[in-house]
Amino acid sequence: MDPQPPKGKNQGRLLVSSNLDAKDELEERLDRCAAVVTSLINGLSEREANDALTAHVCKGAQQHEEVCLGLFSILLAEPAQAQRSYRDLTLVNRDGMNIVLIKINQLLMEKFLKLQDTCRTQLVWLVKELVKSAVLGADGVCMTLMKQIAGGDVSPKNIWLAENVLDILVEQREWVLKSGMLVAMSVYTYLRLIVDHHGTPQHQTLRQKEVDFCVGLLRERFMDCYIMGRDLVRLLQNVARIPEMELLWRDLLHNPQALSPQFTGILQLLTSRTSRKFLACRLTPDMETKLLFMTSRVRFGQQKRYQDWFQRQYLSTPDSQSLRCDLIRYICGVVHPSNEVLSSDILPRWAIIGWLLTTCTSNVAASNAKLALFYDWLFFNPEKDSIMNIEPAILVMHHSMKPHPAITATLLDFMCRIIPNFFPSLEGQVRHGVFNSLTFIVEKRVLAHLAPLFDNPKLDRELRAMLRERFPEFCSSPSPPTEVKMEESVAMEMDNHVSDKEDGCYDNTEAAFSDDEEELHNKGKKREFRFHPIKEAIIEEPADITPYVDQLDETLKEKVLQLQKGSDTEAQCEVMQEIVDLILEEDFDSEQMSTLASCLAELFKGHFRGDVLPDEITEESLEESVGRPVCLIFRNLCQMQEDNSGFSVLLDMLAELYQKQPKIGYHLLYYLKASKAAAGKMLLYESFAQATALGDLHTCLMMDMKACQEDDVRLLCYLTPSIYSEFPDETLRSGELLNMIVAVIDSTQLQELMCHVMMGNLVMFRKDSVLNILIQSLDWETFEQYSTWQLFLAHNIPLETIIPILQHLKYKEHPEALSCLLLQLRREKPSEEMVKMVLSRPCNTEDQFTTSILRHWAAKHEDLLSEHIKALLIKNNSLPRKRQSLRSSSSKLAQLTLEQILEHLDNLRLSLSNTKQSFFNQTPILQALLHVQASCDEAHKMRFSDLFSLAEDYEDSSSKPIKSRRKAATSSPRSRKGPTQPMSNEEETGSSSASDEEDTKPKASKRKRKGSTPVGSDSD
Repeated sequence: MDPQPPKGKNQGRLLVSSNLDAKDELEERLDRCAAVVTSLINGLSEREANDALTAHVCKGAQQHEEVCLGLFSILLAEPAQAQRSYRDLTLVNRDGMNIVLIKINQLLMEKFLKLQDTCRTQLVWLVKELVKSAVLGADGVCMTLMKQIAGGDVSPKNIWLAENVLDILVEQREWVLKSGMLVAMSVYTYLRLIVDHHGTPQHQTLRQKEVDFCVGLLRERFMDCYIMGRDLVRLLQNVARIPEMELLWRDLLHNPQALSPQFTGILQLLTSRTSRKFLACRLTPDMETKLLFMTSRVRFGQQKRYQDWFQRQYLSTPDSQSLRCDLIRYICGVVHPSNEVLSSDILPRWAIIGWLLTTCTSNVAASNAKLALFYDWLFFNPEKDSIMNIEPAILVMHHSMKPHPAITATLLDFMCRIIPNFFPSLEGQVRHGVFNSLTFIVEKRVLAHLAPLFDNPKLDRELRAMLRERFPEFCSSPSPPTEVKMEESVAMEMDNHVSDKEDGCYDNTEAAFSDDEEELHNKGKKREFRFHPIKEAIIEEPADITPYVDQLDETLKEKVLQLQKGSDTEAQCEVMQEIVDLILEEDFDSEQMSTLASCLAELFKGHFRGDVLPDEITEESLEESVGRPVCLIFRNLCQMQEDNSGFSVLLDMLAELYQKQPKIGYHLLYYLKASKAAAGKMLLYESFAQATALGDLHTCLMMDMKACQEDDVRLLCYLTPSIYSEFPDETLRSGELLNMIVAVIDSTQLQELMCHVMMGNLVMFRKDSVLNILIQSLDWETFEQYSTWQLFLAHNIPLETIIPILQHLKYKEHPEALSCLLLQLRREKPSEEMVKMVLSRPCNTEDQFTTSILRHWAAKHEDLLSEHIKALLIKNNSLPRKRQSLRSSSSKLAQLTLEQILEHLDNLRLSLSNTKQSFFNQTPILQALLHVQASCDEAHKMRFSDLFSLAEDYEDSSSKPIKSRRKAATSSPRSRKGPTQPMSNEEETGSSSASDEEDTKPKASKRKRKGSTPVGSDSD
């Protein structure tokens, strides 16, 4: 690597620069320091020079730094002086070479590509000497130097660097083994580079050295390499056909203990997430800088020249195709969008990945790139892995569906086929990982749901059939997720779908690093309350349609410019109507639709700011609010028949406008409700939804209502009655829209909605879905839950419809629902189903729900309650114990056991012990207790002895004359020493019941008719 000055370049001491480049500050400083050192030692012997340098260093920190950097500069620029300069440097430095290490890292990260060849050679030599001397911090310099070895690059300089760094690591193996991170980083780097080094004899020799190095470290220090996580398996898969690697691969699969006693198998590795440190190490600092620039500074639509530059620089050769995997893994695992810029127009991650996939020229590289994209899906664990690692893949598929359906199809096909083929013996785990990924994507609202993607008509029939077979849960418009646990996911959902620009662009992201620890999601916690920041005043900027208007034909261009110059609303409306007329002409060029939509979106951006709904709602104010120019499109649409050819043209126009300005959706809903011209035309919105890129009414409606929620809560409440009444199948089947509403309304708006319900203008629940919605609401915020229950209670839905929710309620986790349900049960007469559900709650000393409602019913409805409890006791006692357990395990409802009933009755007995309440004097209760006692085992008799003693007193008194009868008390002592003999059904109904009823109070005859049936029933 002898230095040869490039033509037209200035040949400085350290860096190559052009005639136009300013002098580099770092190079200037190193030159000044070199001059200081030269002046100190010029003409002196080695001993005298060392004394002079030592004396100068002792003067202060500044002089120490000057000498160290001067010697460092001479060492790089003058190979003949390198040995002497390094010896002097080791003698005079006072900080363990810290100053030199910092400058080496700075050169490697910022100036390496500009270093002259001689300086590069000397820099590698210096690193080698630092490693030999075991200088503290040399391992960090080695890892930075390895980062400069580019993947997919077999140029002589890159091969030279890879070989020399490997020589350092092999020669200083004992030193390498002292740093676990260096071991892992070295193996990760060279496992990746092995793929590139093939063909020529020189490459084959280097490749063999790399294989021996990696195999040796993997076998000797496997647990140090284990920290690489699942990407270690991906790298090993690529080289597994090399003989030495094949032996290691077999041990990894079939004999993991041979590698380490702590290693249990490949699944342990695959479920471990790869740290971003490893994903980042395979991009050179220059690649990383350029990629971060593209994802944080470049606007969507302006990325082509940057991508072309990157392509020419790094992806132009056949060998460079392997770099695409590194780039995709880096984008998925390291570059994570900042939530603050989701609404900006920065180039999204999925767009860059789409570009990398579409420009790939090798089938093998394309398959590896798709695996890199889906790799975190295969063993995804929501508790350990980040949603941001799996988000790009689903968004590439989603946004490519309309402009590039072939990309979506090939990715979906890959996702289906990777499940059985990635590792056949782990097919179940891979299927579970992909299912977890899709579930989490829907739960976090990256996409509202997946049916429009998986069951899209643009996909071929075989692929759709395979998707339905693999993922039936996601192919039939499932109910939306029940919860959202991160604030950013709500913002993500909106920006994912409604900020679309040019063929469905959504995700406008800013590059940012996210720590592994910060990405762990807290499971089981409720979503934190979403504070809505005060909207800052928007500075109105003039509309700029320059990039678009020149693409229009002359007639349309003239009208658009008139629209831009229009001074008042009326004049703009007239021009807008003329534009609509031009669109409806038969010779209109549909290719101009997108450009026209861009112009209109820019011209009308002021119309979509601020509140739409008038402060005072009157017929006049509503008509005035829908008199804006953009509403001319709505009005023309309402006046047309659906079979009119112009109808579909205007729908296409609106769909294009929707991509540029997503607020158009809820503005259309507002127009359809508020305008007299649109009376009875609300279903027009369904045609609009089907014409959009989303292509689905439910998705489009939820997106638009979400946008409305974020912009104008008053408008959301105004639209709610119409939305629920016109689209019941989309709104009543799940709690998605309800959650949007209760998350932002205040108490006044809640009361208004309740009034709408009471007057019959609004139906938010129906019997077939209300239970599911209330169960979904259990994870919402406290006010949201209370609002939901208030709205439910405003409806005339029998409480028995939702009583099974009791089995989902835990007293510590769901106090809101329990308190609302308790107050409502208090107003109801108990039915057998209600009592059954109340008694089916687990017994807990801290949970007073069951005892409190039973005590209330015992005071207000003792006859009914006693009859129901008697029936439940006898039914549960009549079943064999095995059959009871089978029934409980096979049914999600009514998991009621005899033991539960007795526990709750005993708690009720204790609660009533100090009162005058005579509930346990009721004949049906005493009869049922006798019946249970006669057949239960000794353990239950001992456990509930006080409860059964009440029945024994009753039995004793029933066999004596009336005058000697003693009233049973809730805490009576036992009056019999032996167990009660079981009574036959006939005796119980014919003898005991009859005689008992004669001895009891006058109203007992009423109980006889009600109580006799269950006792003598078939269940007995």
